Amino acid sequence: MTGPWAWRWRRRGPGRPPKPRYLSSPPPQVVFVPYVSSERIDAEPIIILPDEYEALRLVYYEGLTQEDAAKKMGVSRGTLWRALNTGRRKLVQAIVERRPIVIKSIS
Repeated sequence: MTGPWAWRWRRRGPGRPPKPRYLSSPPPQVVFVPYVSSERIDAEPIIILPDEYEALRLVYYEGLTQEDAAKKMGVSRGTLWRALNTGRRKLVQAIVERRPIVIKSIS
C-alpha cells in the first residue's frame, strides 16, 4: 500500500469540520505494554492518534523540520506543533505511569 492517506478526526456538533491530515502510510495497530516482572499491568492504555503518530515520525524519526513536516501533512505549522505536543505528552505520561501505549490505526 502506498500513500498518501487522508485521516480526519470527527468533530461532533456545530463548527467547521477539521482539515484532513495526509499520512504517508496508515499507522500499524500496535500495542506496547510495559514489562514489570513483579506486578501485573492493568492500567488504562494511552491512545496515540494517527496524526500524532505521523507528526512524531516525520519530525523525530525522519528528522524533518516542523515546517517541512507540516507541508507533507497538509496542515499549518501550528497544527503540527499541537499534534507533536500531545503525542510527546502521551508518550511521557505512559512511561511515567507505566501504562500501555496503543497506536490507533485508520478505521
